[in-house]
Amino acid sequence: MASISAFVDTSGFFALLARQDPAHAKACEWLKQARLSQRRSITTDYVLDETATLLRARGRPDLFQPFFDFISPSQALQIEWISSARFNETRKFFLRHRDHDYSFTDCASFVMMRQLGLTDALTTDRHFRQAGFIPILSTE
Repeated sequence: MASISAFVDTSGFFALLARQDPAHAKACEWLKQARLSQRRSITTDYVLDETATLLRARGRPDLFQPFFDFISPSQALQIEWISSARFNETRKFFLRHRDHDYSFTDCASFVMMRQLGLTDALTTDRHFRQAGFIPILSTE
C-alpha cells in the first residue's frame, strides 16, 4: 500500500481546480510530486461536502464535474468517512476548543489526522497550523 502524502482540505481542492486561485501552481506541483512518488492523499466526506458547497457559493458550477471526476474512486485518493465514533470525538474537540474559530469540518479533519498520524495538509487554512499541522499551501 502506498504511503499517505497529505490530507486534502477544501482550500486544497479549490486550489487544484481553480486556475485563478493564488495557490493553484503550488497545489498542482504538489499533486505532480505525489503522483510521481506514487503517494496517496486522504480526505473526509465532510471536506467533500464542504468543497461542493464552496464551489456553489463561489459561483463555480463549471468546476462541479472536474471535482467529482477528481474524487471518483482511485488509488490516489482515500476517503475517510466520519463515523459516529469520529463524530463524537469531533464534538468533544470542537467544544474543548470553543475559543478558536474552527469550523466543525476543520475539527473533524484534525481528529482524523491525529488518529492516522498525519502532519501535512494540502490547505491554505491557517487553522491547520494553529492546530499543530503543516499547511502545505500556506503563505505564512
